[in-house]
Amino acid sequence: MTHRLNAILTSSRELRQLTGKAQQLTTWQRHLAQLVAPALSRACRVTQIDGQKLTLTADSGVIAAKLRQMSTELLSGLQARGCEVTVIQVQVQVSTPPYIPPAQAREIGAEGKAQLNQLAETLADSPLKQALTRLARRS
Repeated sequence: MTHRLNAILTSSRELRQLTGKAQQLTTWQRHLAQLVAPALSRACRVTQIDGQKLTLTADSGVIAAKLRQMSTELLSGLQARGCEVTVIQVQVQVSTPPYIPPAQAREIGAEGKAQLNQLAETLADSPLKQALTRLARRS
């Protein structure tokens, strides 16, 4: 399968150029990932290399601000890796966050209910005692 895909990607000049550009961006992304924290690396992408100008796209304004603050450090790190870059441009490209299903309600077991009731009995009449009693009863 890999050989067929490589054959297709190298079949025309345009596809070879596109493949080369994608490989170049992937290489730059790896360099960036080695220079920043993993969480920051997941929130930004190398989107363009134009001469000696590197363009990064950030998922939010906060991430973009952090990258701008780090631009001198990033330039030094990239140049130390042999990358010929003198300018870093940061753009914001807000993406839709992935769907995160709501957390499922957890059940309190019989032992947990008994311990909640036991704790509630040791307390003076208060909102906390009432809340613990309700929690044990509802679960």
